[in-house]
Amino acid sequence: MRMSETPVKQQNTAAFYGQAVLSFGVAVVATTIGIFKLEADTWVRAFLGIAVLYLVTSAFTLAKVIRDRQEAGQIVSRVDQARLEKLLAAHDPFEKL
Repeated sequence: MRMSETPVKQQNTAAFYGQAVLSFGVAVVATTIGIFKLEADTWVRAFLGIAVLYLVTSAFTLAKVIRDRQEAGQIVSRVDQARLEKLLAAHDPFEKL
């Protein structure tokens, strides 16, 4: 790969994106309904609601951290590749020592 070439970014299809959003929505709604229909004291239902909220926000944070680490690794890899290409371009194997 040359420095002037940019790698093709992988993009999810609209169907995959829609399925992920729909799945998330169904899971949140089903859990919310389950908590409200639960035969337990209000404080127990409130605790479960807060626990689900914390779990969802933690999952989003974890996904972002993993994505950021992967993107940082790609940048470092591209910088290393550019340095290697510069060294190879400057090297003349027929140069006398």
